[in-house]
Amino acid sequence: MSFRGFSRPNATSGIGVADQTKDTFLELKRKKVYRYVIYRIDEKKREVVVEKTGAPAETYDDFAASLPETDCRYAVYDFDFVTPENCQKSKIFFIAWCPSSSRIRAKMLYATSKDRLRRELDGIHYEIQATDPTEMDLEVVRDRAH
Repeated sequence: MSFRGFSRPNATSGIGVADQTKDTFLELKRKKVYRYVIYRIDEKKREVVVEKTGAPAETYDDFAASLPETDCRYAVYDFDFVTPENCQKSKIFFIAWCPSSSRIRAKMLYATSKDRLRRELDGIHYEIQATDPTEMDLEVVRDRAH
């Protein structure tokens, strides 16, 4: 009996990355069109899609407030800072947000799809995995960037 063409339904297999997901990241990275991009997994389409973008003038607090309290998300944040030598720098952070209160299925789906998305987003400097807001506090970002 042949099982070719048959795939068992599995929450962790085959999550793709939408073209818009990559294009939006490139606009953040190259053109500085956005301060941040928040991504979610569209379970029906089985791909990572853009949920929200933040304008360049938005703050880190605006970004953090945009993440859901009880569901997982991926995000990239373009962090601008000044070095001790007084040089303006920018570092792009990838944040895997997965609060403890999220569903087990969501945690599994986001954990197993993260590496695929990371490979698609070329130019990330640092990664933070957070299960609670203190793990991705602005001070944590600032410390990592310096």
